[in-house]
Amino acid sequence: MPDDHTQIRALITRWADAVHRGDLAAVAADHTDDLVMYDVPPPHEGLHGLAAYRAIWPPFFAWQAHGACFEIDTLEITAGAYVAFAHALLRCGTPEELAARPTLRLRLTFGLRKERGRWLVAHEHHSFPHD
Repeated sequence: MPDDHTQIRALITRWADAVHRGDLAAVAADHTDDLVMYDVPPPHEGLHGLAAYRAIWPPFFAWQAHGACFEIDTLEITAGAYVAFAHALLRCGTPEELAARPTLRLRLTFGLRKERGRWLVAHEHHSFPHD
């Protein structure tokens, strides 16, 4: 069986690939029912629960379908026996946005917990730097 870091890296890579494909079932697959998410667009108090998480993705998928990029640039993972966190920078934007701001990266943080031997995302946070 792969070690925890390898399992978590594979989970996050699958998630990012699913986001890029617009595959909602795969995006939500490795998340807890009591997930908390803070995202770039409102609501600013965050989303609570898997149903709310699923509901926010379709508008992003529609925007992304016009040629936007969503790919991991860097990913760092720290894992304990039952709790882990990961932080990443992603290229996220249209070709025009990325050409105008080539160093701009979406910041991503995941809080994970291991349940019955399986890593699941319990907290997710996306943000862009505010210039």
